[in-house]
Amino acid sequence: MSKFIFVTGGVVSGLGKGITAASLGRLLKCRGLKIASQKLDPYMNIDPGTMSPFQHGEVFVTDDGAETDLDLGHYERFIDENLNKYSNLTSGRVYWNVLNKERQGEYLGQTVQIIPHVTNEIKDFILKNAQVSGADVSIVEIGGTIGDIESQPFLEAIRQLSTEVGRKNCLFIHVCLVPYISGSDEYKSKPTQHSVKELMAVGIHPDLIVTRSDEAVPEEIRKKISLFCNVAEDCVIDNKTLSSLYEVPLMLHEQKMDEVVCRELGIEGTNSNLSEWEKMVNSIHSRKGEIQIALVGKYVKLHDSYLSIVESLNHASFVVGRKLKIKWVDSDSVTDETAPEIFKDCAGIILPGGFGNRGIEGMITSARFARTHKMPYFGICLGMQIAVIEFTRDVLNFSDANSREFDEQCEHAVIDLMKDQEGVIMGGTMRLGKYPCKIQKGTILEKAYKSNLIEERHRHRYEFNNSYREQMQKAGLVIGGTSPDNKIVETVELSEKEHPFFVGVQFHPEFKSRPNHAGPLFVEFLKACF
Repeated sequence: MSKFIFVTGGVVSGLGKGITAASLGRLLKCRGLKIASQKLDPYMNIDPGTMSPFQHGEVFVTDDGAETDLDLGHYERFIDENLNKYSNLTSGRVYWNVLNKERQGEYLGQTVQIIPHVTNEIKDFILKNAQVSGADVSIVEIGGTIGDIESQPFLEAIRQLSTEVGRKNCLFIHVCLVPYISGSDEYKSKPTQHSVKELMAVGIHPDLIVTRSDEAVPEEIRKKISLFCNVAEDCVIDNKTLSSLYEVPLMLHEQKMDEVVCRELGIEGTNSNLSEWEKMVNSIHSRKGEIQIALVGKYVKLHDSYLSIVESLNHASFVVGRKLKIKWVDSDSVTDETAPEIFKDCAGIILPGGFGNRGIEGMITSARFARTHKMPYFGICLGMQIAVIEFTRDVLNFSDANSREFDEQCEHAVIDLMKDQEGVIMGGTMRLGKYPCKIQKGTILEKAYKSNLIEERHRHRYEFNNSYREQMQKAGLVIGGTSPDNKIVETVELSEKEHPFFVGVQFHPEFKSRPNHAGPLFVEFLKACF
């Protein structure tokens, strides 16, 4: 049976519970344990699939097509395991499931209540994830902050579960802000004490407390937290802000966090081997020189909207040995007049996914600039579609070429709605998850992946219109990858004889990139940039 680690947060939101949980997962994996990760989100949306990127950040997609919280991206990147549809649960999904069961008579006429029906649904989901993954340890992060009314059913569920599976099989970790007051030059432990008190009021006593601050929390403050919160001194772990997220596991390991966790859970006979991770972190610090990449998007005001893209570029920068600098470019700002000034100090352009017609013309201009100036261009999902539209307009001279998503009446809809998406309502209905892609010989794709068949994750409902395939190929557009049945165009590119790197992919390679296994296309893109 799995052991369970529950991670909660206190004082303020945005502390980095996810990074703490993901880092611990990496440490335990390096001890030979099989790890599963899970995020419980208190918001009432069924999933984040229809939420605004400006509010929520990116939507992370799993192999099996679940649209999930961006923290799952951190989990996958750190523990290097593919998560699944049981890895993310929202309040909306919980209540949806409970109400559907009530309508179907599964409760046999009972009065449906928060306890036991809602809490049972949560517990069943937690146990299901542990079972499906076959994990030795399942790490479960509870979203939000202690005291939030939305989180109460989740807290009650994990309290009950700890009793049912046995307290020795559960560990509670509480991540708290320890504020620094510059005026008095003091770190304050009182917010942590109050947060722990609030957690105890719902029947949960933390076994470990992780202190978050920009600088190291003094030992005397950590001892004070230990004393007043009734935890052992070595169970108060400092998590200060570092230059790279990927240094966090090593920092926690120095404080023997993984050793303490194994001790508290009664896990014996494990030895830590962090050599691969240490090698990767060393490669971060050994980078020399700098590459500036223009990221042209609709949601650049919230950088988390493109979190996996940025991290994938970082992973590639570890491989090529250059520091990465992102120039955030709002696509609305790009015109034929402004493009030369915007891109003059950039080595390449990356154009990520998105929905809706805002900023589209600026993206098309960016693709045109990259193609005509032989600047490396990497288009992802919408970025591929933009490359196709631009090529059709400026090479084939179909000036009104567009996507049916942006102009339903356009004569030359070179990007069109997928046949199986006609009449489909929004919400978890796109082409989602892992699909195979057949790669053509002699392409940049083959050079990158060193394979003729790959699997990548998707999130789209519009696709390349095959009615234009022959014309585009004759004009020089290379179809580098298709579905195995050749019906869906998965990638386009220009020959390396014509352009150093001009590639568009319908899938999302950023979702499978890892710090110790960088996404192949991101590596080739950065190599082309210098």
